[in-house]
Parts: sequence; C-alpha cells; structure tokens
Amino acid sequence: MEAYITDIAAFLPNEPVDNQNIEKVLGMAHQTPSRTRAIILRNNKIRERYYAIEPATGRITHTNAQLTAEAVRRLRPYDGFMLDQIECLACGTSSPDQLMPGHGLMVHGELASAPCDVASMSGICLSGISALKYAALNVAARITGNAVATGSELASTFMRSELFDAVSPERATELQSCPSLSFDADFLRWMLSDGAGAAFISATPPPERLSLRIDWIEHLSFAGELETCMYSGAVKNNDGSITGWRSLDGVADSGAMLVKQDVKLLNREIINIIVNRTLTRVVAKHSLSPEQIGWFLPHYSSDYFRQSLHDRMGEIGFSIPQERWFTNLSTKGNTGSASIYIMLEELFHSERLKRGDTILCMIPESGRFSVAYLLLTAV
Repeated sequence: MEAYITDIAAFLPNEPVDNQNIEKVLGMAHQTPSRTRAIILRNNKIRERYYAIEPATGRITHTNAQLTAEAVRRLRPYDGFMLDQIECLACGTSSPDQLMPGHGLMVHGELASAPCDVASMSGICLSGISALKYAALNVAARITGNAVATGSELASTFMRSELFDAVSPERATELQSCPSLSFDADFLRWMLSDGAGAAFISATPPPERLSLRIDWIEHLSFAGELETCMYSGAVKNNDGSITGWRSLDGVADSGAMLVKQDVKLLNREIINIIVNRTLTRVVAKHSLSPEQIGWFLPHYSSDYFRQSLHDRMGEIGFSIPQERWFTNLSTKGNTGSASIYIMLEELFHSERLKRGDTILCMIPESGRFSVAYLLLTAV
C-alpha cells in the first residue's frame, strides 16, 4: 500500500483533570459523592483525562467538530502546509454533535477549507480506524493526492451527573468483588473522556523526516454471530435485541441516551474475540511473528484488561514483552475512536521511533464485537 502517515496531531481540551477533581467537572449524581469512583479508578489506572467542560460553570467549551478541527489545524506534514490543500477528509466518531449532517461535513465547515472529498464514519472505537482506512485507500488508489483522517470523542456530554442516579450501597459493595461491573452505565463515567486526533496521509514519504508506512489494516466484525454489547440511543431487550430511541416512549426516562454495556457478555467474549478469533487470523495471513514487532499499541478501555490480554497472546504463541507495549491511557484517558491517534501522536513525536521499527496497533470495539489491527513501519 503506497500510503504514508507523514504527520499526526492531537488536541485535548482545557487543563488535565486528576482523579480528585472529576466530580467537580462532571458533577455529583443527586449531589452525593460517588461510592465507586476510587474503586474504578484503581482498576483502570487512569490518573488524568481531559473534558470539554469549564469546571467553574459546567459550560461545554468545544463541540466535537471543533475538537476535531483543532487537531487537523495542528498538522504540519510539510513546510507551508495549508488547510486548503487537503483533498480528502475522513472523520470518525461515536459522539457526533447531531444526527444530521454527518460529522465530517461539520468538521469541514469548522475548517472553512476548500472543497474536498469528505466522509463521515460512525460506530464506536473503530470509527476512527475506519476513517484512516478510507483515507489511506483513497491515497493508495491515487484517487486523491493526500488525505486527512480523524478520530474524536465528546464523551463528557454523556457523563454529566444529571443523567445518572446515585449508585446504591449494595451495588457499590458488589463492585468490590466483581470489578468487571465497572463497564456498566453507572461506572463508565469514570473511564471515558474527550479528545481528538488527526493523521495526514501522502502517497510518498518525505525524504528528510520520519513517516509511517501503512502496511495493512485488517478489520473484522463478529456482529453476524454475537448480540449487541455496548450501545447508546437504545435499550437492550431480554432476548438480546435492541430497540432504538425513535421507537421508545419517554426516551429521557428510559435511560436510552446513556452509554451502556452488557457486562456479562463483554467479560465472556472480548479477549477471545481480540486474540483467538482475530489476532490468530492476522498472524496467519501476514506471517507475523512477535519478534517482528518493535512497538505494540493496544487500545484497551481499562488497565483491567492488560494482563488478560498479555496472557492470552502468550497462549497463542504471540507474546510481546510489555516493555515493547506503548499506551498513554493513564495520562490521556480513554478517548474511544481518538485513542489510537493520540497514542500514535505521542510515540511519533517522542524520538523513540527509529527507521525500520514496526508498530502493531490493536483497536477493539465492544459495540457488536469488531476488531482492527494495523501494521505500520517507520521509514
């Protein structure tokens, strides 16, 4: 694939928020301090994150489109780069500002740049990698001379206290013995945060600076076999089906607009899908060995999954030593579709990469269980 990432940028709004100040920004459910926040944060190991919220007033400081546009503006793929030179713009998010128009068009409007090919990718964490794949294939096929791909989230709008009921003492006690409950709706507010990332893709690498060759992107969905796990704008029924918000009476009272997960289903399937069902296929298809991988960038929502993921990879003979793992979850938070961009941006600009280094990225999505793997080579 003749497509190269020649620059990556990220934008995280406002000042970082540490664990002691989350409720000052998001608010307290029913004015009651959380009984579970400390337990969940101990498991997910996030120390700081960013919100597009003004702490003193609760005012939203950026729309999702504004977050994304700011990341794009920070791109510097070459001297003299101007936004009007973008030929293709592909934007992925799970939290667009509106149902219509598409998120990509709203970002293009914020940029106020020249006419170009624009695509909007929906979904959850994989919407960002779908945007990258669309952009890369356009460049590789010579449909456009360059492309910008983005991933962004405005998760805080789902996490404000007025949307939540206070957690009962019984449920808080249950969390102590069953940490996986952290991924239910009541607790996701301590995991998700805001941010945006952007990548500039060109058909040729600049000779004077490092770039990342996109070797391949593999994207596999298991929705044909498994029911919905993570969802918003719907309620899940006893038979495993979901009913969308337009078919519900009393949408506000139903909790349909919260971000929710089926915790039992998540725990039962996610590591198996990531490793046994997907990584094994990728390894066989591309004749990969763990010795080939210089850096492994796993997008996981919580450190809770890290050891299980490491152990299962070892079981299939694809163990990558954890000193070759790179994540900034603890300092940048879980920003969904933006996470892989924000990880790559930090590594790309860290001076740790050397020519010839390979980077294997893993991006799972629990929505209806999809996984993407991406291989890059520093050139």
